[in-house]
Amino acid sequence: MCDQDDFDTMNHARSVALSRRHFGALVAGAGLVSLLPAVADAAPIAGSTVEIRTPDGICDAYFTHPKTGVHPGVLMWPDIFGLRPTFQAMADRLAGSGYAVLVVNPFYRIKRAPTSPPHPDFNDPATRKELMRLMDSLTPETTVTDARAFVPWLDGRAAVSRTRKMASTGYCMGGPFTLRTAAAFPDRIGAGATFHGAALVTDKPDSPHLLIPHIKAQYLMAIAASDDEKQPEAKTILREAFRKAHLEAEIKVYPGTLHGWCVPDSRVYDPVQAEKAWARQLVLLKRALA
Repeated sequence: MCDQDDFDTMNHARSVALSRRHFGALVAGAGLVSLLPAVADAAPIAGSTVEIRTPDGICDAYFTHPKTGVHPGVLMWPDIFGLRPTFQAMADRLAGSGYAVLVVNPFYRIKRAPTSPPHPDFNDPATRKELMRLMDSLTPETTVTDARAFVPWLDGRAAVSRTRKMASTGYCMGGPFTLRTAAAFPDRIGAGATFHGAALVTDKPDSPHLLIPHIKAQYLMAIAASDDEKQPEAKTILREAFRKAHLEAEIKVYPGTLHGWCVPDSRVYDPVQAEKAWARQLVLLKRALA
């Protein structure tokens, strides 16, 4: 998951000047969508807040999909800041490309979304302590428990195709969740994508990368350059694991990027590189969920 170095990276980036357009979008949540390029020939979509019962309670989430037809499902795991307008906008954008997308509040056991203050200040001890408390409440076991509730919930929606594979995508701490989901549903999850995924490779017996032999999904792993500098061996370990499992995987370091670069409300958002990663996601989904 996120660690102290990730926080320090994002803190340092606060000194980087924001464009007026970016700052305005950060101030007004609804303006976040303006940071995302329009989807050519985007399908009209319908999105709404939903509640999903799990063994541990009621999870609040956002579900969005094209207004007509049935489409491949996508389970989206957000970063440490949780379910918020920027992830709803990202889910809507993906829905416009022809997918039925569920983005969840991973911290529902403790509180409903929003689970972080607007534009959180990591230099504030109380804010940092609260974010870490939320993240530390999650375990590999809670992720699997949730996946076993979310995937069947998606399959029960009229907008979700049961004949096409499903995908799981994750950002920062959500990256490992995609592998745990794919391992829990190897015959259902056909694609996975992680964006600046945290702690994908560790020396612990429950390291996410050790699940790769148990999945059947094709993968995209978009790695921040700052993460690669801290753990350069991770990409090699991941590539070898996918090779041994005979699974197609695109594992790429995006030059000049900092941890968190793919999310529009991040202080380190890199729109050019984020668009490249988004485009590669669309290629993966089109291929793997056909």
